[in-house]
Amino acid sequence: MKLSQPRISPLEEPDWTEEEREILKRASLTEIPPNIFKTLVRHKKLLKRWMVFATHILNKNSLPLRDRELVILRIGYLCQSGYEWAQHVVIGKQAGITDQEIDWIRQGPEATEWSDFDRALMLATDELHSDAFISDTTWSDLKKSYSDDQMMDLVFTIGNYNLVSMALNTLGVQLEDEIKDIQL
Repeated sequence: MKLSQPRISPLEEPDWTEEEREILKRASLTEIPPNIFKTLVRHKKLLKRWMVFATHILNKNSLPLRDRELVILRIGYLCQSGYEWAQHVVIGKQAGITDQEIDWIRQGPEATEWSDFDRALMLATDELHSDAFISDTTWSDLKKSYSDDQMMDLVFTIGNYNLVSMALNTLGVQLEDEIKDIQL
């Protein structure tokens, strides 16, 4: 975590208006909304508009679930977003990512154990993070398995979680108690 305290504190349930309660109910998949949503609900217009895009990225995009979680974890790691990392370690494990693969994600494309395709996913994430561009070689490697829709979803997934990681880091969104022990 880059900050030990939030710069913008999450809005807790006793302080929610009916509108905020409805927004949080739609935004969260859990009964108790995570701190990201309780923080972003302080800017209701932003949260409502971002959720349209974020819902596509997280729930409706064309990437296989495991692939999506691999790149989300990698961009969270590259951005050193402790919150993003911890949340998606849990989601990634539900998607079938192993503890060993989580260690490899930290190493990135240099981990020798990756399949060629998974290495290309790591490379695409690293290239977008460092250069805002996927190289021709990496693009070609991914296009062997991905459709045009999947390629676009890949770019937008990495981009969205880069943005989310920047927001989480800068706003100081803190980990929920149940995931406090998951470290970058």
